Amino acid sequence: MRWAVAETDDGGVRLCPVDDAGRPSGPVRAARDLATAVRERPEVTRWVWRSTAEAYGPLLAAGVRVERCYDVEVAETLLLGHAGQWGRQPRSLAAAWARLRGLPVPADPPVRTADTQPSLFDAGPVPLPPGTDPLTALLAVYADQLARTAALARPARMQLLITAESAGMLIAAELRRAGLPWRADVHRELLDELLGERYPGGLEPRRLAELADEVSRAFGSRVRPDLPAEIVRAFARAGIKIGSTRAWELQEIDHPAVAPLLQYKKLYRLHTAHGRAWLKAWVHEGRFRPEYLPGGTVSGRWTTNGGGALQIPKVVRRAVVADPGWRLVVADAEQMEPRVLAAISRDRGLMEVAGSTRDLYATLSDRAFAGDRAQAKLALLGAIYGQTSGDGLKHLAALRRRFPAAVEYVDEAARAGEEGRLVRTWLGRTCPPASDGADAESGEAGLPQEDDGEPVGYGGGAGARARGRFTRNFVVQGSAADWALLMLAALRRELAPLRAELVFFQHDEVIVHCPEEEAAQVSAVVQAAADLAGTIAFGDTPVRFPLSPSVVACYADAKE
Repeated sequence: MRWAVAETDDGGVRLCPVDDAGRPSGPVRAARDLATAVRERPEVTRWVWRSTAEAYGPLLAAGVRVERCYDVEVAETLLLGHAGQWGRQPRSLAAAWARLRGLPVPADPPVRTADTQPSLFDAGPVPLPPGTDPLTALLAVYADQLARTAALARPARMQLLITAESAGMLIAAELRRAGLPWRADVHRELLDELLGERYPGGLEPRRLAELADEVSRAFGSRVRPDLPAEIVRAFARAGIKIGSTRAWELQEIDHPAVAPLLQYKKLYRLHTAHGRAWLKAWVHEGRFRPEYLPGGTVSGRWTTNGGGALQIPKVVRRAVVADPGWRLVVADAEQMEPRVLAAISRDRGLMEVAGSTRDLYATLSDRAFAGDRAQAKLALLGAIYGQTSGDGLKHLAALRRRFPAAVEYVDEAARAGEEGRLVRTWLGRTCPPASDGADAESGEAGLPQEDDGEPVGYGGGAGARARGRFTRNFVVQGSAADWALLMLAALRRELAPLRAELVFFQHDEVIVHCPEEEAAQVSAVVQAAADLAGTIAFGDTPVRFPLSPSVVACYADAKE
């Protein structure tokens, strides 16, 4: 049973049941607030509302959990993307209503990032035109979305994607509410150990100051190692030309400044990204609670608003410690993208290789690369990421002979990208047209990035090839992100009867915090969720998606 619900200007809500076409199937009711409406109707299996990001946090704070929802603004984003309008058309309920009514379409509010003001200063939802009933607008947009979905070439896949992305929004709010267990005292101890004591007045910690002095002595003049331009000029004065201060480039240089500089860069990153200021801002009452953004990139991968949750260094993981009597079940998907490529390409040979839970690259090397695992890995990742020169070209030729359907799948995605065509994941998430998208990792406007961070244009030539490399990976990475959403939804459902809580997610890794006596059951549930997600997403294939859970007291002790 589905019910649509919309808030009124006075803080109350109006709601009604809806049928499979999105039409009202019963009388409109009123309730004091959303929490009351949900509590009074436990029989509802799916709530249809404007935005989970706005609605679900207050529900959780009131002790109300929702099993399933349909997020209208999430659906609008996916449907606009499918039509090639990602980034070209606003996604809000108000914008969708305006398009239906032929009214001026309001712009979306600016996307808040880690560098912008917190939610206290957010503009809130885009308002509907004066006099518009919110429930009427919600019902009209919902019915229109159902009709647009049904008209697609593969409606079932888009329906599944909208369902999964809506579930992801629920999970993101629950992750923030639960929080990742974090020992602030352990974190402070490791900072003291690695960075040394703090100097007054906001100066760098002792160890960073010492390393900065070592760098300057090596160059024979004062150089600030936190300023790349100064480092480049200092090496130039020493007769060494470098293009950047990236670690891999510095490691190729024979100069006494290199060792302290590399160490400085490593510790400076810790100091700025997860230092004492970070600890004060993000860890409260023993929990780290980042704000997750499902579908924050065009590939469907999640991002966060600040906090660096998706890039927790190994050393900092020492502070992630389970509560007394509890354990962390850490599960990381193994060789996710190659397994996804096998499933979406339907390459019989590669599906057979990916049908085993043993090391995929080792199995691949036995079949096609004379037992050379490193060569097999380079070949397969080269096909996915577009490494088609030098040894990569030779390896790709060997891969194409053995697994032609898999290589052709990503080759076709690359051709489509180069030609400016729309490219979709298995479930229908769509890479935007040239110059309109968002890069799957950088968050920039859909374009591969040059070294200076500026997007590469797609006017043709090198730009078209760059987009082809992007779309080649997009079909695999995006389909992997779709699988991950389904895995999370299945895991959430299976954990519901337990005391265990899902507390962390990044790309292909999850952490569940559970009582010690539930750890074995949670480990089994995690793998079952991965298997179920593979079947739901890709159908009945032999491909397996092993997650290899580790049961640990500290995140740093989980196996890599």
